[in-house]
Formats: sequence, C-alpha cells, structure tokens
Amino acid sequence: MVFSSIVFLLYFLPIVVIIYYCIPHKIKNPFLLVASAFFYAWGAPKFIFVILITTLFDFFIVKAIASQTNHFKKKLLFIFSISVNIGLLFYFKYLNFFIDNINIILSANNHEPIALLNIILPIGISFYTFESLTYVVDVYFEKHKPLKNFMDYQLYILLFPKLIAGPIIRYSDIADQITNRFKNYNAENIIRGFRRFVMGLAKKVLIANTIGVIADQIFNSPFDDLNNTDLWIGMFAYTFQLYFDFSGYSDIALGVGIMLGFNFPENFNNPYNANSVTDFWRRWHISLGAWMRNYLYIPLGGNQASIIRIYFNLWIVFLISGFWHGAEWTFIAWGVYHGFFLVLERMGFLKILNKIPNIIAVGLTFLVVSLGWVLFRAKTFMIALNYISNLFSFKLNQNYSVVEYSNEFIVTFLIAVLFSFCSLIPYTKQLYYFLFLKQLKAFANVSLTTVALILFYICISYIAISTFNPFIYFRF
Repeated sequence: MVFSSIVFLLYFLPIVVIIYYCIPHKIKNPFLLVASAFFYAWGAPKFIFVILITTLFDFFIVKAIASQTNHFKKKLLFIFSISVNIGLLFYFKYLNFFIDNINIILSANNHEPIALLNIILPIGISFYTFESLTYVVDVYFEKHKPLKNFMDYQLYILLFPKLIAGPIIRYSDIADQITNRFKNYNAENIIRGFRRFVMGLAKKVLIANTIGVIADQIFNSPFDDLNNTDLWIGMFAYTFQLYFDFSGYSDIALGVGIMLGFNFPENFNNPYNANSVTDFWRRWHISLGAWMRNYLYIPLGGNQASIIRIYFNLWIVFLISGFWHGAEWTFIAWGVYHGFFLVLERMGFLKILNKIPNIIAVGLTFLVVSLGWVLFRAKTFMIALNYISNLFSFKLNQNYSVVEYSNEFIVTFLIAVLFSFCSLIPYTKQLYYFLFLKQLKAFANVSLTTVALILFYICISYIAISTFNPFIYFRF
C-alpha cells in the first residue's frame, strides 16, 4: 500500500488511528501488528510470509544467542543468523545480477548462458533486513536485552509507517517504546503528528511528483535532441524530486509514528545545505548513514586504523552503500563516486572547503551531489556518462528546447529550491522548532492545523486527478 494513495489516506490510516485509540492498551500492539501485516500484504500478499518466517527465525535464534553461555556456540549462532538474513537479501535482490555478469563472461568464451531465475523483489527487503541485523547484533553484543514477546519483535520489524522505506531504526532505539509508550497517547501528539504527516505528503505529492514529470521526460529522451539547458534542468529536477520524494516519505513515517505514540529518529537535515560531501552524509538518509557507521565502518576499524586503512574503510562502506541501493553497476559507481570525494576531503580538501565562503562550498557540494544523482538515475553506466558528457558539451548551435516547461513546473521548481536551501536563511531553524516541536498555544495550534487540513485536501485532489505518483525508494 502506498502512502500517497487514496486507499491509505482516506480509509486505512483513519480507521487504524480511530480503532487504535479506542482499544485498551494491552491489545494496541497486537492490533498494530495485524494492521501492519495487512498494509504490507495489500501490495505483496505472497511476500508477507517471507517477513513472518524471517521474524520467527530471528526471534528464536536471538533468544538462543542471549541465553547461550558458551562463547563459541554463541558466536556460531550469531554467524548463522547473520548469514540467513544476508542470504535472503542476496537471493531476492542480487542473485540475478551476479548471474547476468557471469553470463557476460560465459558469452565472451562461447559458453551457454545460465538461465535467470524468476525472482520478484519483495518490497522494502533492504530496509527490514538491516533492521533485523541490528536486532541480532545489538543483542549479541549485549547493547540491549532481547524482547520477551514474539509479537513485540514482529511489530518492531513490521510497524507499517517505516516498513517499506524506512527510516532504518536501530532495535535499541525503539525497543522500550514498543513495550511502554503510555505518555505519548494524547490529542496533542495526534495533531502534531498529523501536521508532520501532511508536510511530508505535500512534499511528495505537490513538489516531487510535479518536478518528477519533467525529470522523467528529460532522462527518457535522446540526449542529443536536448540542449544544455534541458540537461541541466533535468539533472536538478531529479535532484529535487529524489529529495522531496524520500524526505516526504520520511516525514509521513515520522508523522504517523507520532500519531501512534512512537518517536522515530530524523532521517534528513537539509542535506543540500551541506558544505562538503562529508557534511552531506551527516544530513542525507541519516538512519542509513548511522547504520553503516555503527555496523560496518566502526567494526572495520573506523577512524582508529592507519590513514590508508581509513581510506579503504570509507571506500568499502560506500561501495556497499551503493550496492545496497540496487543490483546495478550504476549504484556501485555512485557509491564509489561518493567514496572518492570522502577520501579526497579526508586527504585535505575539506580544509580548503572550510576556508572558502560557505555559499561557495555549498554550491560546489550541491553540484558534486547532483552529478552523482545522474549515476543514480541512469539505467546504465554508459547512459550516465553520455548524459554527463552532454551536460558539458555546450551545444551553442542548439537553442531550441524539445521540452515544454509549464508554469506549474517553474513555480514548483522555485519552491523546491527555496525549501531545499531554507536553512541558509536566518531563523528558519526556529520556525521549524515552532511548527513541529514546540508546544503551541491554542490559537497557533488551531491555525496551523487548519492550514494542514487545507493542504491535505489539496493533496487528495492532486492524487485524484494525477496519473503520475511513483515512490522512488520502493524499489530498494
């Protein structure tokens, strides 16, 4: 079920929230578990069993790990659990990728290719696999005790606001909320959560979708038929579409979580305001960055190793980060691309960026990130290189444009620019705190909630008449 669908907005969510607040506390978790299973099964009924069986396995294997006193046996169980989770992810997401590449080698040597398997990728498998791994690792290293109730663990994995596209929540960050969140059941949280939810919905429906139409048109056109202006607009349009789509989804997840009594960690912090690639990764997809740091970078040695090993660790982390996003060479290239700039900044370029005016550093970082998104968006590595080479070809004899830019796109694009760089403007952080974190007085509360209701109605209207409503991160 898609967050920006009529079924979710007008039926599923209102019914779930109303029933949730009407039933006794002791059955809230079982109810949320059933609702979350229904949410996932709505679009992928076959794969709900994959998640249910995986959670059953993880719960009891981790319980055995926690109770095991023999260190060697405990380690074997840990390795077995990790292997099963990664093995499932590999099978569903990467097996055909490796078969494809093996077939290229076989074909070059005149051998018969291996038949591809008929595998359908379960929605959100990358996200809930990483969450399963956090549970196994946190319990193994005794950062948190295992949940006693099997349904509570299933709820941790299946909780519908963050199930399909995150944020990736560490088990230790939410375990206590699953068993005890009485203080969060109040009307103020419902209203505050609703406002955050509507903000995310508006970012997704009104901004990302509108800009995405032009981004898709440009990326799907023959690049030789486009002038430089089209290509630059296409790249920046996709840059903003991706941000508002994914951050909008995260805002929806956080808002629904607040309405249900959960406080999820923030997933974005004005990433296009970053003044270096290092800073960008502190602000973009924060939950993934935190996961990579805690469960991959630090175990590899982190910053405690030699300088050469630190560079190697960064490359490995971002190579895996790229591969995590998808079984394509373009994603791997995107990860290597970001790893290159992170290593470059570690080697001294970061000091140069810190000395130049902040607005220039932000502009350079935004350009580097935007060029990286071309790799992320292109279907093949060669298409990405072709796009980038055409960006800088400067076809002076091609002044016409085959793309029609509507007034709606132009206005929305300018709004996207404004919101993307808003934290560079003084006092915007205070405004954000006022809108979403501060306990408001009655008049301000009523006024902002009224605005949210109007915005919600506008979003519903757009969804009803639009045929373009993708969720980019669903394929991950």
